[in-house]
Amino acid sequence: MNEQPATDRRPPRPIIVCADDYGIAPGVSEAIAGLITAGRLSATSCMTPLPDWKRRAGLLRETVAAHPADVGLHLTLTDHVPLTAATGFAQAGRLPSMGRLLPLALARALPRLAIRTELRAQLDAFEDAWNAAPDYIDGHQHAHVLPGIREVLVEELLRRYPAGSVWVRDCCEPLTRCVHRRTALPKALLISTLGVGLHRLLRRHGLPANDGFSGLHDFSGRIPFRTLMQSFLAGSGPRPLVHVHPGRVDDELRACDVLTTPRETELAYLTSPAFAEDLAAVGLYPARFADFPRPAPAAISQISPPDASSGSIR
Repeated sequence: MNEQPATDRRPPRPIIVCADDYGIAPGVSEAIAGLITAGRLSATSCMTPLPDWKRRAGLLRETVAAHPADVGLHLTLTDHVPLTAATGFAQAGRLPSMGRLLPLALARALPRLAIRTELRAQLDAFEDAWNAAPDYIDGHQHAHVLPGIREVLVEELLRRYPAGSVWVRDCCEPLTRCVHRRTALPKALLISTLGVGLHRLLRRHGLPANDGFSGLHDFSGRIPFRTLMQSFLAGSGPRPLVHVHPGRVDDELRACDVLTTPRETELAYLTSPAFAEDLAAVGLYPARFADFPRPAPAAISQISPPDASSGSIR
């Protein structure tokens, strides 16, 4: 008799499926709310300096009341209009591009007082609309990992909230995971290397974070998004998080952001049966941070710093 292959009976594992940029524009906010309702997302990160945050916070509140998901602050320190004067940081009333922010951060030349004041204003705007603290914090274009920003972020979390109550997105990944995915490798190495400092701060102060980060790509469309997502989900770490950028393109989005059409591509995949099939194939399900066991201090794989001259780390 031919032996039948053994069935994998391991229970599915949790993964945070997080959509960035809630509040950037109506088409993005409404698409994200729809994906939460459909059970395709378990978290979304909110841009509180953007006008659509105030307009759509109520929609998100109603959505997660019926379909629980984590809601976090997407700390916005690039490209958009700040909530404060951001003296010595913003120019002509606009936050710097990543191309300008990155070298200042690496030179340890960022104005920490301006960053702290803007961070507090963005947290205030979140709490005013949400009536609660964020479940977690991350950064637009991953700016929260940069030196001069990560220290301010950790200090403010420790000052403002009960210890361990707010999670932080950890973008640090072992070299082997970055290489294995073979997707946007220079970007992944850059962000992971920059993320080592934040990783150490979080562990030192006992702040909870994911362990496993993916979702980086170049938005070129050269590789089908399903193929990309399959690589993100494979070998994703013990407490994994994958970040996505779904949305519908509208005039408000075109006016404020260069990332447009790829959002519709990601939305189409996330709403399709293919996404559920790909999660099931690797034994994962969309989950909240509370579904993870609290992380223990862990060693960091050593990663050789890549060239940090790239202008974008989105």
